Order: sequence, then structure tokens, then C-alpha cells
Amino acid sequence: MKQVSTLILFISFTIAISAQNIPYPNHTQYKSHIKPNKTQSELDNATTRIYDSWKKYHLKKGCKESEYKVDYNKGETVSEAHGYGMMITAFMAGYDPMSKEYFDGMFNYFKNHPSNVNANLMAWKQNKNCVDVDGASSASDGDIDIAFALLLADKQWGSLGEINYLAEAKRMIAAIRTHDINRKNHNVTYGDWVNSSSSKYYNATRSSDFIIDHFRSFSKIDASSKWNSVINKCYSIIDAIQINYSKSTGLVPDFIINTNTKPKPASSNHLEGDNDGNYYYNACRFPWRIGTDYLISGDDRAKKALDMLNNWIITKTGNNPKNIKDGYTLDGTEIASWSDAAFVAPLAVSAMLTKDQKWLDDIYNYVSKMNVTKSNYYESSIQLLSMIVISGNYWTPENFGLSNSNNKLNKIKLYPNPCSTGRVQIEFSSKLTRISNVLKFPTS
Repeated sequence: MKQVSTLILFISFTIAISAQNIPYPNHTQYKSHIKPNKTQSELDNATTRIYDSWKKYHLKKGCKESEYKVDYNKGETVSEAHGYGMMITAFMAGYDPMSKEYFDGMFNYFKNHPSNVNANLMAWKQNKNCVDVDGASSASDGDIDIAFALLLADKQWGSLGEINYLAEAKRMIAAIRTHDINRKNHNVTYGDWVNSSSSKYYNATRSSDFIIDHFRSFSKIDASSKWNSVINKCYSIIDAIQINYSKSTGLVPDFIINTNTKPKPASSNHLEGDNDGNYYYNACRFPWRIGTDYLISGDDRAKKALDMLNNWIITKTGNNPKNIKDGYTLDGTEIASWSDAAFVAPLAVSAMLTKDQKWLDDIYNYVSKMNVTKSNYYESSIQLLSMIVISGNYWTPENFGLSNSNNKLNKIKLYPNPCSTGRVQIEFSSKLTRISNVLKFPTS
């Protein structure tokens, strides 16, 4: 009996409760919106179909046995991709029994690639050999999504196992607050490499980093009051741009400068290229991010920001989503002749805020049938995350009353007891989960 008691004591501290608490499909009650004219099962199944293809082409083993990464380009990856992958696997738990293994593998990869500025953030890019390249500092969007994904993991699996997701999230959120946010003006910066001595970039921001529902979640975890200031700053910048530069379209540029005075679109080659001041491959995520905040929070500022954009794109395309192009100047002039999911899928999310059922049905039917391929990581990741939202399967940690503390082991059953065969069945249970394990141990 002494051996068995010792074994039980050891197990009570080391066995992880790994069953998911919020399994897919899990349908969140969004704020006022319309849904595609599909059954819930059709919406769920279309999302899992895209997920299966996304996983096949883009979720890969890292360079170490315990690692997973999202393939960005021929084996390369970036922290943006990593954040997408960690959120996706947390959301898809319950559908994919491997979700926790994938998530933990991506967490391990993240921990093996710390930023050289703040080690609680992630170095933004690695080559196919998993070596940090092009600088080992962080990118804010990757940091923000990874921290949010850790909060999802805490709700999904609890933090009593090998990885304390909640503690890791808290460390990362604090690092984001101190190194990815302008401390004076509260705008999101480009990463931890930007600081107050970076006169060109400190008072600049990227519209796709207005990930406001994440900031709301951070505010529930981080004692700082700064997150409300960050949210307000995001919406004030959006308002300034739409009033002064895109009154007829509601479009926002990839990059915005002068956040400390009068925000305006960045000029060409501010950071990435000729289209830095246009609605291009960063800003295309704006309708998804802001639309999601409205669906979760009901903030009227989000709906106001998207009403103008929704009305304009419906008119611009002649009510045909196949006419959406990959890029516009802020006055609505097309700068590309093609169309892909990175631009279409986010507009399908924002269409949920309209009253135009036909437009939503048409754009959803279009984006849900776009193929995921090996070469379109960015487009297919945005497509999948948008479809998670559209199907009603997006949730934030504060949507649920579950917490790490609620998942502590509160009952252990062992039988037979006493044991003479060397084989014992042990059942662990908590308020949320029950699992059983058969263990063998010496009896003498």
C-alpha cells in the first residue's frame, strides 16, 4: 500500500488533463449579425474541409522532434504564421484529436526562437533549417496572436500539464505591453525592435495589427489599464483615416504614420514597398479583425468603421464578389487585376455586419470554394480563420467561465486496491474532465 499511495501522490501532480473543454464545433453567441443561408452543419463541415487541406499543406514538423511549425514558404516560417497556426489548432480541438500535440509542438518551436530584444516574444522569421534570419527581433502581429492562442489553450486544455499556458500568456502579454506598444501614444508598433529612439517608426502603425478582440482578452489578464487606451487609439486612428483620406470608401492603408499628431497613410516604401500607403496585403486583414471585434464585443465603433467599407465594396463590385481585387488605392482605384482569399475572406466576415443577405451568401459561397494549395499559406490561413468566424466557431477566453483553477484534480480512483498483479487502473477526474489510465509498476 505504501507504493500505491506514493504513486497516487506523484500522479496527482504530474498527469495532465488533456481532453478539450470547448470542443469544435462550439457556436458562440455573437452580437447582432446575419449568417450565410446554410445549415449549421454545412457551415461547420465547410470549415473542417478547409482545415484538413490547410493542415495537409502547411502544418509541418519543426527541426526538432518536439516541434511543429507552419510552412510559410518552402520550409521557411514567420511568427505571423505561427500565431495563425496556434490559434487554429486551439479552435479545432475536438474535431482534430491531434490538436493539442500540434499546439504544444508549435509552442516548443516558439520557445526555441526567442526575440533577441525581449525573450518572451518570438523572433519573426526562420529559414528551412530553423535558423533565425533577417534579424531576430519580433513582429507585433505574431506576438499578439501567439499570446492570445496561449489564453485559448488555457481555456481549452487547462494549465496543469507540462506547459502552463496561462503563465506563459501572462509573461508574453506583459512583454507585448512594454515592447510592442508605444508607451506614450498607445499605438501598436511594428515589433519589439521599434522604440522611442526610432523616430520614423515609433509613431507609426500597421492597420492589420488592430487586433482589438485580443486586446480585450489581454485586459482581463494583465493588471495594466493600458489595453483600453490601446483599443481607443486603434479606433481613433481608423476614424481619422476614414474621415480625412477615404471618406467615400472606408479603406485603410497598410501602414499609418503620425499617430502622435494627425494620422495619415504612409508614403511608398515606408517599410515594405510601393503600396505601403494603399489597401494592400496587410490592410486586407482589416475587415476580418475589426468585424470579429464587433461580433464579440458589439462595439459600435467597429460597425461604423465597416459600414462604409461594406457599402463601397458592394457597389464597386456590382454585387459580385468575384470582382473583388487584390488591392486598391484609398479612393477605390484598383491596383491589381486578380483576386484571392486574402482579400475576399475578410470581407465575408464584415458582410455579417450588413443586412444584405444575398451579398453575404454570394461572398461566402465564393470564398468557401476557393482551393487551399501548397503555395498559398497566407491566403489559406486567412481563409480558414475567417471561416472559423463565419461558422460561429470563434470564441475568446472570456466567453466562457472555465478557468485554470477550475480544472484541478479533485478525485482519484484506484482499483483494484490493494493491488497484487502489478496492473492498476487509475481514474482522474476534475470539474471539467475525466480520464483513465492503466499503469504498471513493480509490486515488490
